[in-house]
Amino acid sequence: MRQTLQHLGISTRGRGFYELTSRVSSLVSASGIRIGLVTLHIAHTSASLLIQENADPEVRRDLERFFSRLAPDGDPLFHHTAEGEDDMPAHVRTVLTAVNLSIPVESGRMTLGTWQGIFLWEHRTMPHTRQVTFHLLGE
Repeated sequence: MRQTLQHLGISTRGRGFYELTSRVSSLVSASGIRIGLVTLHIAHTSASLLIQENADPEVRRDLERFFSRLAPDGDPLFHHTAEGEDDMPAHVRTVLTAVNLSIPVESGRMTLGTWQGIFLWEHRTMPHTRQVTFHLLGE
């Protein structure tokens, strides 16, 4: 059994989706591991990771519209506003999505579906540098 661990710095320009698929695929390929499991973890409470369609960008725009309705910035329900009116809505968005992903590796490639991509979803409106841990275990 072999493993590799790397930390990826992802710069965002504010709220939105940032595709990581090719970057993660390159790390899997460079590892030489043929069968195993990739785990991705984002070390933040106001951004998340997800596997989503990467063909039609309207899917991601629809998700953003839905979450804007579900947890709107500036909602008077929220008292935690230490970093602005998008602070608590960003935490709610993260709770409803994921901070960890696990993806099987077969024949040296992730077993993603045809239209699946790996995304960091930035929930804050200001730019941030996010840290994503990549861990691959296999043989």
